[in-house]
Amino acid sequence: MGANVPMKIAETPTKKFYKIWEMACFGGFLTGREAAKYLVPRKKGTIIFTGATASLRGAAGFGAFASAKSGLRAVAQSLAREIMPQGVHVAHVVIDAAVDTEFVRQILPQMKPNRQTDDIVKPDSIAEFYYQIHLQSPDAWTFESDLRPWCEKW
Repeated sequence: MGANVPMKIAETPTKKFYKIWEMACFGGFLTGREAAKYLVPRKKGTIIFTGATASLRGAAGFGAFASAKSGLRAVAQSLAREIMPQGVHVAHVVIDAAVDTEFVRQILPQMKPNRQTDDIVKPDSIAEFYYQIHLQSPDAWTFESDLRPWCEKW
């Protein structure tokens, strides 16, 4: 869930907005910058940023989160254009679903009382997808992709 906390923009305290941006966007900038410093001299490696549906569109009540995730996507795009020509693969993956974590399992009965098999994304499935991105040949690098379970509404 990260910083995906519902708050109307008019009711969002400045400090809360900043903290959400700091965690979901600025943290990605710092991580990408430091990884690039290490990987560019080696002329190889992969940096994958994790996005959310909010990376692509804002939703009512989620202005802070949407601005942070769309900002992270823009950081990833800029970094990709800067360092992919130097041999470092940069990707942004939109995860359009709940991820199977302890927290999500606790709140899921209220969110989805009529659950179905494989209706949330498993961390192992995400890891496998990220590993496949890492293995891609430079002649066919993915920048952006999305993951969702079979039943997620687009």
